[in-house]
Amino acid sequence: MRATLRWAHSDLRTHRGEALFLVLATAGIVASLLLATALFGYATNPWQRVFTQSHGAHVWLHTDTAADTGKLAELDGVDSVAGPYPTAAATVASRGSRAAVELRGTQERPSVGRPPVVSGHWLDPATPNGVVLESRLARALLAEPGDTLTVPGTARELTVVGLADSAEPRYRPGEQPGLVWALPSAVPDPGGQVIGLRLTDPGDTSYVVQRAVTVLGAGAIGEVSTWQQARAEAQGDNRLLGQVLGLFGLGALVAAGLAVHGAIGTRIRGHLRDLSVLKAIGFTPGQVVRVFLLQHLAYALLGAVAAAALAEALGSRIPGRLGDAVGVWQGLPGHTVALFVIPVGAVLFIGATTGLAAWRAGRVPPVPVQRPAAALGGRLTGANPSRACGPVPAAAEPVRQPTGTTSQDPEPHPTAAAPDRQPTATTPQACRPQPAATPPGKRLAKALRRVLGLRPAAPRTGQLSDLARRALGARVPPALVLGWHKAFTRRPRSLATVARLTLPLLLIVVAMSAWTTIDRFHSAPEQIGLPTALSVRADAGLNERQTRALLERDPEVAAAYPGVETAALVPGQTATIALRGLGTAQAPYPYTLAEGRPARGADEAVAGQGLLDLLDVRVGDWVRMTVGDQPQILHIVGRSIEPENAGRVISTSLDSLRANDPGLRPTLYELRLDPGADPREVADRLATAGRGHLDVHTVTNPADGLSPLRAVVAGLIAVLALIGLIELLTAIGGTVRESERDLLALKAIGLSPRQITGITVTATGCSALAAVLAATALGLPLAHWLIDAQGRSSGIGAGIAQGPSAPLMLLLGAAAVLCAAALAAVPAARAARRRLADTLSAVA
Repeated sequence: MRATLRWAHSDLRTHRGEALFLVLATAGIVASLLLATALFGYATNPWQRVFTQSHGAHVWLHTDTAADTGKLAELDGVDSVAGPYPTAAATVASRGSRAAVELRGTQERPSVGRPPVVSGHWLDPATPNGVVLESRLARALLAEPGDTLTVPGTARELTVVGLADSAEPRYRPGEQPGLVWALPSAVPDPGGQVIGLRLTDPGDTSYVVQRAVTVLGAGAIGEVSTWQQARAEAQGDNRLLGQVLGLFGLGALVAAGLAVHGAIGTRIRGHLRDLSVLKAIGFTPGQVVRVFLLQHLAYALLGAVAAAALAEALGSRIPGRLGDAVGVWQGLPGHTVALFVIPVGAVLFIGATTGLAAWRAGRVPPVPVQRPAAALGGRLTGANPSRACGPVPAAAEPVRQPTGTTSQDPEPHPTAAAPDRQPTATTPQACRPQPAATPPGKRLAKALRRVLGLRPAAPRTGQLSDLARRALGARVPPALVLGWHKAFTRRPRSLATVARLTLPLLLIVVAMSAWTTIDRFHSAPEQIGLPTALSVRADAGLNERQTRALLERDPEVAAAYPGVETAALVPGQTATIALRGLGTAQAPYPYTLAEGRPARGADEAVAGQGLLDLLDVRVGDWVRMTVGDQPQILHIVGRSIEPENAGRVISTSLDSLRANDPGLRPTLYELRLDPGADPREVADRLATAGRGHLDVHTVTNPADGLSPLRAVVAGLIAVLALIGLIELLTAIGGTVRESERDLLALKAIGLSPRQITGITVTATGCSALAAVLAATALGLPLAHWLIDAQGRSSGIGAGIAQGPSAPLMLLLGAAAVLCAAALAAVPAARAARRRLADTLSAVA
């Protein structure tokens, strides 16, 4: 054991840089996996915690005031009900911020859907104008207990007495109104009512909704929201961040394992003599395997422990959502188990890949046998048997000793041919190569080549190819030709090196594609379904003509598209979708289409991916939905990119909806601004000009919640670059060691040390270039597929992926190749200027 530790310590001193890189790479990989786990827990558990604490309802039904909701408690599968509660739509303002809200009247704190109070207290009859705000709405209004809310257009004032969490769909400006609990006296003129259903089996949600709609009638249902929709909205971008971190963390773990495997394999080939010495002095194969295994396990364990300690101590201090996620995750029950299992799993995976390579080290014989020339593939030329043979007597042939033997124990060399052997070198038959038995697979391959009329396969003897010979004849520098030849002569080993270099580069290409896709959401929102920047709603104080005149009067408003948005029951009456009518025949709304054509004719519409999946329809189908008690039949002629409402949106023109309801008035206006206009400044001007009659909101960009992903992608690129650097240094070390065998021959044919250095640099650069080309060819389609798959699963739809620009890809390729060449230059130059004695010792 003492000798094992001394050898491991000596090896560590020799390869300090490689050990440091392995520790840092392992730490980065484990940190990525821990953060991914934290984000997954943060995405799911807060909503689940609130739902459990509030004894939440699985279904919320918004109906009109005349609906007899008492029948719903008798439905099969309904365990208990909450409400009905009277509701009224309103707009509240606080500290210059405005929000659309739903006032929900409740006399006492409900038993089902009981919102947990996080600040202040629940409603008190002693404060008749007191309200409790949903926590997300309170953050948007910058409101706290004790603040006063105003209702624009009226003299009413509401006092905030508390803040509470809710498991219902969260507040989204311009899309989903916020939730405000109030006493029934604060809702004097309710416009509807809401009732919650808690089910015995959450899996029967669709069936119960269908039964409820049948009992109440489709005309009585205004909107249906389920626990699945609320959970999906609550998870939102956090789940996407967790998926990105998990995907790249696992990919980086595989790349690191392959890099460690390649590093050990290269070191084994370069230290065969040292391993033979270890075997000769008494090391067993198991001890040799344990040396490599324990050494790299120690590196991996050090990196994993460091990552776990940093994540536990400093993870909650990371600014933004990542820090919040780690803080919440540390309080979850499975936190300790994940903190132990993830580092251990990473260390075991690296140990498994290390063991495969270390097993080869244990098989090295105490006296290594020199490989035959035909298997060396890396020699400059092959020998011509006809020139090597001649009338040389057998006694004059030098006695060759195998590598690793001593002069005291020479190999016996017969001077005469034995009866059972081939003739000696003095006979012509000795000059003729004896044909080896051709394997059946090669015979089949030769037969196929003859049938197809293909040229015979070139023998793998290391001879220069015809292309290389022509390049030398064309006076191409020998360093370039021989370097290219060295890089691709040993085909299996060269392919393995290129494959290990390709994996981290491929993941970097995917990460860059994710980065450019996020940039596309910000730089060109009109290409991802956000052609407008502002959404405006007017109250009853302004008619349609006055509102349009007020909006179009602003100098930076390019166009104002009138429209309506309402909830519609889908066929089967199991869920509600968003039905939008935007634009007119004279000024059509500029939808972003990924498939099909725009909706120009009557009853034509475009739909989001989420709606197509929900209804199991495709472009070209007709769909029927119910708005109140009126059916609406539309022909889907295109698929639009819809970042809102999980893509469950069907959009047509306002004229098409007016055909069924001539008295329909626009309730919202989507504003397209001039290029370079600041949406917030325009919103402030419009709110001031509207004198309290306009509710202006900026359109929510889904990329706003992905801002932490930029830092995540940058960190992942750094980790992957570190893994690629480890593999690059391994490949350089192997190339330099193998070039020592040809050093004497290269000097003998007249190559200078600079040219010999150029051979190694060119070989390394060619391997890096091949890896870059393979990573580009594989990474770009993979990135498009992954991003589009994520778009389809989120309801936005495919067509949002944006690959890196050509200059950026050229910069990545140039950086990889130049870095490889620069790293190879110093060790190659040092090896080319070695003394003759050192070269002979290395070859021996």
